[in-house]
Amino acid sequence: MMKKLIGSGVATVLALSAILTGCGGTNPASQATTNPVPASEATAKPADEKPIELKMGHVLSPDSHFHALATKFAKLAAQKSNGAIKITIFPQSQLGGDVRMIQSMRTGIQGLSITASSILVNTIPEYMIFDLPYLFDSIDQGNEVLSGPVGKKYLDMLEKHDLVGLGFLSVLERNVFSNKAIQSADDINSLKLRIMQAPGHVKSYEALGAQPTPMAYSEVYMSLQQGVIDGGDTTPDQFIMDKFMEVAKNYNLTKVHYLPLVLTMSKVVWDQMSPNQQKILQEAADEALAYQIDYYKNEYARSIEAIKQAGVSVVESDVEDLKKKAITSYDAILKDIPNGKQLLEEIQAAKK
Repeated sequence: MMKKLIGSGVATVLALSAILTGCGGTNPASQATTNPVPASEATAKPADEKPIELKMGHVLSPDSHFHALATKFAKLAAQKSNGAIKITIFPQSQLGGDVRMIQSMRTGIQGLSITASSILVNTIPEYMIFDLPYLFDSIDQGNEVLSGPVGKKYLDMLEKHDLVGLGFLSVLERNVFSNKAIQSADDINSLKLRIMQAPGHVKSYEALGAQPTPMAYSEVYMSLQQGVIDGGDTTPDQFIMDKFMEVAKNYNLTKVHYLPLVLTMSKVVWDQMSPNQQKILQEAADEALAYQIDYYKNEYARSIEAIKQAGVSVVESDVEDLKKKAITSYDAILKDIPNGKQLLEEIQAAKK
């Protein structure tokens, strides 16, 4: 999944025609409902501007916070442009997985997507800084840091790779689920855990004494049920959606990683838009991202309550004890990141 992404200039001209004049193959069920406002309330449109249609893909289901963001974004873009900018949403990997969608954006075939920082590491190694365990102390702190100059620095890194970063979604708190309660660092020792196969994540859990176990995400449920692994890590909402509560007795609030997500756009498409259209789209993105951050905060709380209601123990792990062991991985991770120590210092200085 972490294959190096390679842009293809050959398809750019043909792809632009497909995107800017029509999406083609639209799935009616995935279209966002839009309510254009009167022209007097919309941003003034230059006479030579043409309507634009954009495909937006993501990997989660229509009842996810990804889709909530996409729907809000599409509605705002349509309203602010008086219907001239239409975004059609394709959830559940209908346009392909994360890697394929990034390739499609870089060549101009696809307009928009939601991309996890871990997917960008092979293209932009500086993004590995977000693989450091306990980089942030909370979801709120992570969001605050990424909403300022530090976040802008990482968004700007996308441009030379034919992508535009419109902003960050809420960071996602990843916790360990298992059949053994993890109350301290000793409890995680020797556990076979399926985690994200990002190098920094692997090194983090090795420092904790766990045994990171490579495995396709689709195999985790059965492997946990059969005892092949002892657990894995995921967000509270995905723990519920993927029904891991049926095979895991504990959801441990280990808070090892906070995963940033970026609302990404094809630079090929962005550069073909007028300054007015770019302004409209950025304004719509800013408002939709603020909405999603609040939405996810509420979804997190709802998910934790739902986990408890399902009879799974929500364990308040000793985060400070876990952190002492996990941060011993910093040197090994930072050495693979260009200017890693400086990037870490910038993030630490931005914390409040």
